[in-house]
Amino acid sequence: MELSPDLVAIIGFVCLFVLMILRVPVGMAMGLVGMCGYSYLAGPHAALKLIGQTSMRTVSDYTFGVIPMFMLMGAFVSVSGVSKELFRAANAFIGHLRGGLGVATILACGGFAAICGSSVATAATFSSVAYPEMRRYGYPQSFATGVIAAGGTLGAMLPPSTVLAVYAILTQQDIGKLFMAGIVPGLFAILMYVFTIFIIVKVKPNWLPKGEDQSWKERLEGIKAIWAPVVLFIFVIGGLYGGFFTPTEAGGVGASGAFILGVVRGKLNIHSIKEALLSATRTAAAVFTVLIGALLFGYFLTITQVPQKLTLLLTGLGLGSYGVLALIMLMYLVLGCLMDSMAMIILTVPIIYPVIVQLGFDPIWFGVIIVMTVELGLIHPPVGMNVFVIKSVVKDVSFYTIFKGVIPFILTDICRLIILIAFPAIALWLPSRM
Repeated sequence: MELSPDLVAIIGFVCLFVLMILRVPVGMAMGLVGMCGYSYLAGPHAALKLIGQTSMRTVSDYTFGVIPMFMLMGAFVSVSGVSKELFRAANAFIGHLRGGLGVATILACGGFAAICGSSVATAATFSSVAYPEMRRYGYPQSFATGVIAAGGTLGAMLPPSTVLAVYAILTQQDIGKLFMAGIVPGLFAILMYVFTIFIIVKVKPNWLPKGEDQSWKERLEGIKAIWAPVVLFIFVIGGLYGGFFTPTEAGGVGASGAFILGVVRGKLNIHSIKEALLSATRTAAAVFTVLIGALLFGYFLTITQVPQKLTLLLTGLGLGSYGVLALIMLMYLVLGCLMDSMAMIILTVPIIYPVIVQLGFDPIWFGVIIVMTVELGLIHPPVGMNVFVIKSVVKDVSFYTIFKGVIPFILTDICRLIILIAFPAIALWLPSRM
């Protein structure tokens, strides 16, 4: 008995989630299910031919080169100790205020995320950089870990964001415009996190301690220490905004610039260069594996017409465009309990994107919205990837304590999402001026 395409699609999704529950890597699971389904519907020869073509095209495509280049830039910056310099510079100016170390952590996370581009890497780095300092001054464990978990989410919003780049590739949108679209919402996120800390200080005046007041000499030394990453970010993003670089060229310039600045400043040696190259290679290989698997799974979805049928289903519910958008965002919050941000984007965007286009939403704006929602999944209970990362670095803190500390920032993120949905110009103003 021959199965219908709809039944094959349902079986495919069930098998995919079973494989993920069994801890099969997401990229492998998607590729396996996609090719088995495609082979059943179109024939084994067509499926095998598709595997070779898709794999070769993905790893050799010039546009896709933006991913390993920006990852290499982030790796060079990370091993150069920039995170410590950013934290010290921010701490020199505001660490003496009540709750100032928390604000310094948010600002440093934002600066590091603007070069690193990874939420998990940002959370892991500042768990070892900022957490010991906050505990030394008597900050509660819940607040210290909550601030780091929230600050880590900035990595997916501020350019160069790997998640935004993958979204652009999957939806065939301009990577440069998506990077620009993430800047204002990213800065807005930093501002709202800082505002949240000030509210906490106002509500519980004696809960957060003050740090040491530092002299202007120490503050100026802190600023001088971070000139390199600031110049690098301005040069790369400015060149991208001004049209001097394509996104792939910007990634190459950024990686080269991070390497040269690291060597000139004496922050890179043979060991750290090798560490950065291996780290970037491993991460890029993992991303490309997931991306190839997603593309193969996408061909399977196309032949079963799942995206088109889902579009008809959701638009026919009578909920209106924003009602359907709310359903999609709720789905991402639930998926945040099951998988990481990259896997969520790659698995769902090929299915959801046609619905968004049909509803008339701007694809660039939706990219920012969806990344913000996915990042919220990294910190909300019962499972948050950033929370697990912090727990793996800070052994003496419980999951309950971290989630307790991150709740105020989850509420802040929800408010920020509502504001961005109500005022799309926040995300679209910069891209419209390119």
